[in-house]
Amino acid sequence: MNLPWHLYLMAALFIIAGLNHFRNPRMYIKIIPPFFTNPKLINSLSGVAEIVLGALLMVGYTSNFAAWGIIALLIAVFPANFYMYQNKKASFGLPNWILFVRLPLQLVLIFWAYQYTL
Repeated sequence: MNLPWHLYLMAALFIIAGLNHFRNPRMYIKIIPPFFTNPKLINSLSGVAEIVLGALLMVGYTSNFAAWGIIALLIAVFPANFYMYQNKKASFGLPNWILFVRLPLQLVLIFWAYQYTL
């Protein structure tokens, strides 16, 4: 099966982002809302999920499963993006408009992943 180049692009983005959870964990831990009790564990689990799902996306017979997993992951990490928008300490000093634009970007990524479930 010949997979489209944009599927490999999405896979690479998720694998690189997942690896970054371990390269720079403080950045991710900082945006995890405080009502989650173990941010280090959440960071590690989400990093592993991104790496595994990105890799599975590149395998023809698992790409559908991986795409659904990515959709679920994007929904699961939305509270971190919203917390980053709401909390000045978690915003890395980025302007509010950039943080606001990131919120609907999740929908774009979900739509992109959905294309690989069909």
